Amino acid sequence: MSSHPSLPRRFAVLAYGVVSYAIFFATFLYACGFVGGFVVPKSIDSAVTAPVWTALVVNAGLLAVFALQHSVMARPWFKRRLTRHIPQAAERSTYTLLSSLALIALFVFWQPMGGIVWQVGNTTGRALLYGGFAFGWLLVLGTTFLLNHFDLFGLRQVWLYFVGRRYTPLKFATPGPYKLVRHPLYVGWFFSFWCTPTMTAAHLFFAVMTTVYILVAIQLEERDLEEFHPEYRDYKRRTPMLVPRLGSDVEPVRQTVD
Repeated sequence: MSSHPSLPRRFAVLAYGVVSYAIFFATFLYACGFVGGFVVPKSIDSAVTAPVWTALVVNAGLLAVFALQHSVMARPWFKRRLTRHIPQAAERSTYTLLSSLALIALFVFWQPMGGIVWQVGNTTGRALLYGGFAFGWLLVLGTTFLLNHFDLFGLRQVWLYFVGRRYTPLKFATPGPYKLVRHPLYVGWFFSFWCTPTMTAAHLFFAVMTTVYILVAIQLEERDLEEFHPEYRDYKRRTPMLVPRLGSDVEPVRQTVD
């Protein structure tokens, strides 16, 4: 690839990044309604349309596709292969776009399963669970801005490419909640998926499977972080993974993610 890409090429990469980001953000907003069961035309608990075993197989397949895409494309060896065929600046946008498309497929083909596992009727209890649900989504979104939201979803990369400036990776540091736990973003996902006053079979299956995936993904992510950031080993030793250790002090460092 030329060290001085043409203006049309740079503009095409920028447009690709912006469109990929727009699709991601729309997908993120839809996911809130999909899991929470509001606004969107089809949610995790819509009317049952298939036998339970069919639903289990389909839903497991959809979650597996998302998990494989999300983890395989995040690995350094895959990124190296991918950037042989696309500009380095477009790699993160491609990851963002394909993650969004995998989620859209899940929204479209998801099979509700019916059956109530638990239901909280108490007004205070319901309010607390809805509050936890909202807290989770806000924590997820807020954490991305602490990490550098625009780098995480590829906009910083395509913009620097467009203006002809060299991309420099983010420095390792832990702002805000990263002083308490190593993965506050995943803590946010747990709140988002588990805090519901009505837990159906489909919602429980989704919550369990995504929890298992996150716990596995953390191991892969931390292996990469230790390889690229030697200081991460000390941070890992001093800072809990998901549950804060009250009263502990952690030096400020920023964690990058896949």
